[in-house]
Amino acid sequence: MFEQWWSIEVLDGEFPAGRWKDAHSTSLIEAALSHGARDWDWHEHRWGVVFEVCFQDAQTWALFRHLPAVTAALDAVPDPINGLLIYQGRGGSSSSAEHRRPRPQQGAGAAAIPREPDPTLIARAGAGSTHPAGETRVTEAVYSQAACTPERPSSTFSSPVIPVP
Repeated sequence: MFEQWWSIEVLDGEFPAGRWKDAHSTSLIEAALSHGARDWDWHEHRWGVVFEVCFQDAQTWALFRHLPAVTAALDAVPDPINGLLIYQGRGGSSSSAEHRRPRPQQGAGAAAIPREPDPTLIARAGAGSTHPAGETRVTEAVYSQAACTPERPSSTFSSPVIPVP
């Protein structure tokens, strides 16, 4: 036998929803239990109250929903325009029927995502180039592909830098 939960959320309005609960909880609980409710629960939140009630099937819920005591209680909510929500399932801040996927931990409990290091580009000045002082030098600079800046200082180039594959 499958049980169905239904929720009646009442939001604060002209007066706090807690006062509405105090005035109508006895009649709602009595009507629910006398018309087949298997379980019920109240939840108070900073924004209002939630009455959760469990019935055997949707027909029993419909019978309960249209009782004069229930209709009178719902007509008396603090905000009749925007302050009444009725739906199937548990309400308020209850968990969803489908569990969320776990998220990775943040801070000390998390491990860094492994990444491949950025490739290094090497630029060489012409081999055997002549320095203005008359000496022959081979110079090179190592560049990081991500930053495109030298990772270490290099000597003075006598010819333009040409990337080598």
